[in-house]
Amino acid sequence: MSTLAIGDHALLSDRHSAALVTRDGSVTWLCFPRFDSESIFASLLDDDAGHWSIRPVGGATSTRAYVDGTMVLRTSFHTAEGTVELLDAMELGPSSDPHRLGEHAPHSLLRSVHCTSGQMTIETVCRPRPEYGLVVPAFSTAGFGVVAAGGSGRITVSMPEQVVPSDGEITLQFTVHAGETKAFALQRTRLGEPLPRPYTQGEVAAGLEATIAGWQSWSAIHQTYDGPWRELVHQSGRVLQALSYQPTGAIVAAATTSLPEEIGGERNWDYRYSWVRDASFTMQALWVAACPDEAHEFFSFMTAAAAHSRPDRHLQIMFGIGGEHDLSERTLPQLSGWRGSAPVRVGNGAWDQPQLDVYGELLDAALVLRDQLGEMNQATRTFLIALADAAASQWQQKDNGIWEIRGAPKHFLFSKLMCWVALDRAVRMAGQLHATHRAKEWAETANNIRVAILDQGWNAQAGAFTQSFASPDLDAAALMIPIVGFLPASDSRVLSTVDAIIERLTDERGLVIRYQTESGVDGVTGNEGSFLLCTFWLAQVLADAGRIDEARVVFDRVVKHVNDVGLLAEEIDSTTGEQLGNFPQAFSHVGLVNAAWAIHQAERRIKTARTS
Repeated sequence: MSTLAIGDHALLSDRHSAALVTRDGSVTWLCFPRFDSESIFASLLDDDAGHWSIRPVGGATSTRAYVDGTMVLRTSFHTAEGTVELLDAMELGPSSDPHRLGEHAPHSLLRSVHCTSGQMTIETVCRPRPEYGLVVPAFSTAGFGVVAAGGSGRITVSMPEQVVPSDGEITLQFTVHAGETKAFALQRTRLGEPLPRPYTQGEVAAGLEATIAGWQSWSAIHQTYDGPWRELVHQSGRVLQALSYQPTGAIVAAATTSLPEEIGGERNWDYRYSWVRDASFTMQALWVAACPDEAHEFFSFMTAAAAHSRPDRHLQIMFGIGGEHDLSERTLPQLSGWRGSAPVRVGNGAWDQPQLDVYGELLDAALVLRDQLGEMNQATRTFLIALADAAASQWQQKDNGIWEIRGAPKHFLFSKLMCWVALDRAVRMAGQLHATHRAKEWAETANNIRVAILDQGWNAQAGAFTQSFASPDLDAAALMIPIVGFLPASDSRVLSTVDAIIERLTDERGLVIRYQTESGVDGVTGNEGSFLLCTFWLAQVLADAGRIDEARVVFDRVVKHVNDVGLLAEEIDSTTGEQLGNFPQAFSHVGLVNAAWAIHQAERRIKTARTS
């Protein structure tokens, strides 16, 4: 049973797929050739599901960091005899254009061991277990390479010297002295494709150098934010870029599946797909953290993925990263789950839920990114107009809401709010959409939604805007009311909602809980940790309300849980402070970027007011 902390991992990405690496040099998660492909290594979810370790014999102390401006990981091992650096990267490929980062990714994992002083004995154990641990491959050797064949693909592992696999794994022990380097690579090819030749030592070095240069070029051009928590914002921007699927412009919610929201519980979901909501928020955060040239790609992906949706039905809320619609959920009984948190799921049963908020998130992203989008093509305009019309016609329906409840649909306040956002943004973009003749109709419906929210969404007993119409239950999603501009943060009802959430919807660490699971609204047993995105929302609203000192305190409470390489999962265990949920989580990094930006803007407004 895998027990290593979720926050102990670092992310590698080639913008096609992802790997997780522990601080002691073990790859515990790798899917090729896509984020949502079946795993090659999955010891993250079960000890017998495969890993690839490179570590000192006898143990060592270690430190690690990403190479500046990159998603290339450098882990330094220290013993009394010497120091060794391990470089890990998913190879980006030969493109030198930072605007096309990862376009020609060769589906290779590169690893290099370099001794900087003294000497050290290193052992590597590569134990591939394709198809989520179901397959024990058959091995054959080819020069300095080992081929593992089984299932739908073949894996070629390049070694610095010849080895003979045994007992279902590739093992090599070697000693490096100061100045020496030993390099490794793993390539994946589909069954029927010609086998690649093994990487030479020089080719691994060249691939690592090119990957570092590619990430650094992208960061230098795109990352211009220069406010508080600059390094955290820039790192979050790179993480969000790393979670994007370059071939289509899709953005995954996280790199993993089934990391739990409660240890030992059943709240374990597959997040390796592109949620309309998450991706829209991500594009907006990249506007702050990384100047997204990918706006066209994202909206082209959404337009194409949703092209065959029936106009009389709700927009599908998530897609496969290649535009797939059917994401039917199943469990993997062969995997015990992280710390015994079963079931392990692939696919996601929420794919066909009605969630009305997605219309607003897409149109809000389009408004934020309208300069990047420029003159929209007809397909994009038609798509966005259809979203506004869907919001207008469906806003009075019940749905499953932002938190994808598996209980009975309700009139969720957040869903109504985002339908208002959809129509408000459509009105503001009517000219760009070539739809000025529709603006009056959209504005009238938006006003009807506003009246309903103010009348039925506010609960005097709770002293707050609540989770759903006629409900006294709190929901942190109400914090979005001022963020999307429905009411100003200074409005007395907003401030009362903020104070109610601080008083009744935060844990002992001062972190925000999404909603009280004890109400049974979500139809799932058990509880969950505090939700990082919601806590960042609180910091953002406090900043917008002029309560900047409080906003900074809340922000700092969250970022002290960032791991040593700047990554955040979805939630924090309120008791232990450990990271919980899928990792790294786009939502959490989106929240970090937006809250830092809001605090920065609030401080600038105060400074300007003082000097004017």
